[in-house]
Amino acid sequence: MRRFLLPLAIFLVLVGFLAVGLQLNPREVPSPLIGKPVPAFRLAQLHAADKLIAPEDLRGKVWLLNVWASWCVSCKQEHPVLVDLARQNRVTLVGLNYKDERGAAINWLRQHGGDPYLVSAYDADGRVGIDFGVYGVPETFLIDKQGVIRYKHIGPITDEALKTRILPLAEELARG
Repeated sequence: MRRFLLPLAIFLVLVGFLAVGLQLNPREVPSPLIGKPVPAFRLAQLHAADKLIAPEDLRGKVWLLNVWASWCVSCKQEHPVLVDLARQNRVTLVGLNYKDERGAAINWLRQHGGDPYLVSAYDADGRVGIDFGVYGVPETFLIDKQGVIRYKHIGPITDEALKTRILPLAEELARG
């Protein structure tokens, strides 16, 4: 009888860990970059390969960096939300086209309602995405006027996420 107690105890502990893990929201994965400066990069622009974009170019602005790709199914879901956000002109929206073909990305924007981004950086090999800790697209980062990451949204942005979390925080950062 005693020899079954240890395996039973181990099993119960594992069930406890599983129960706790199932209660967590996978979209709320904490990012170690929150409160830290944006990783340095200087990338070619998606639409103009001879022009570069870097975080310093956006200093003084609150901006959203949206990591997207033409091959990303969820990006298609969030794209109309981003197009609408761009029309509202409430926050600067910058794209990071991630591990994509330049032509495919440009065509994808044309086919899916237009280009909502002020500019898109072209991250063909995904190195900048790795520096941001991206493990799946879409992911979006809210960055303050000093170039510090203040919020990370994992998955497609929804109207609800914009209304309840992202835009209120962006407006607070713009005032401060």
